[in-house]
Amino acid sequence: MKLYSGPLSLFTAKVRIALAEKGLPYERVEVGWSRDSRYLPHHPEVVRLNPKAEVPVLIDSSASVYDSTLVLEYLEDTYPEPPLYPETTGARARCRQLEAAADEIVFPHVWTLIDGVFYPAPADAGAVTSAAGAREALAQICVELDKDFGPGPWMCGNSFTVADLSLFVFLHVAGTLGAPLPESCTSLRAWFERCASRPSVAQEIAEMQAFLAEALSPPQ
Repeated sequence: MKLYSGPLSLFTAKVRIALAEKGLPYERVEVGWSRDSRYLPHHPEVVRLNPKAEVPVLIDSSASVYDSTLVLEYLEDTYPEPPLYPETTGARARCRQLEAAADEIVFPHVWTLIDGVFYPAPADAGAVTSAAGAREALAQICVELDKDFGPGPWMCGNSFTVADLSLFVFLHVAGTLGAPLPESCTSLRAWFERCASRPSVAQEIAEMQAFLAEALSPPQ
């Protein structure tokens, strides 16, 4: 199994956590990245395998799968143990909805912060306003997630799922860019700490932070 992976790609991070949870060995092929050029030029194999020229791309035997949601579903279908989706149809639907919300509702605000705060950009009034709006929107999303949190320790009950790893990845990065979980969101904050303490998640955070520290360190 081979994974084309971006060292700071949040969508690839989702897949890396899932692979670690399932204990699946794989070859990790990192595409190039720099703060100035980002992921350009695109890795030629990623361009060949994915019409969007984006990671993650998973190669497993004769299967080639791109898009993090589809990769996670492929892994679950092909390697179902331990499961990362709930058993019941209702809970599975909730899991998929929460993962979709992470990708389509949470991430756009996180990207506003990444693009305007992390990457080099002119410090104009528009960028400052956009970042402030993103932080406000993320705080409100957290409030809603906290209200909707069920009785179990995880987003979909008693088991850690794709919903948990997806939301955690984006909310963690949001916190590093000035949008931490609101103090009032006690259930969500407790969930966040549970996620962070899982070995698969802790390893992912540590590796991304180590890469970032080395990449941004001044040349010797």
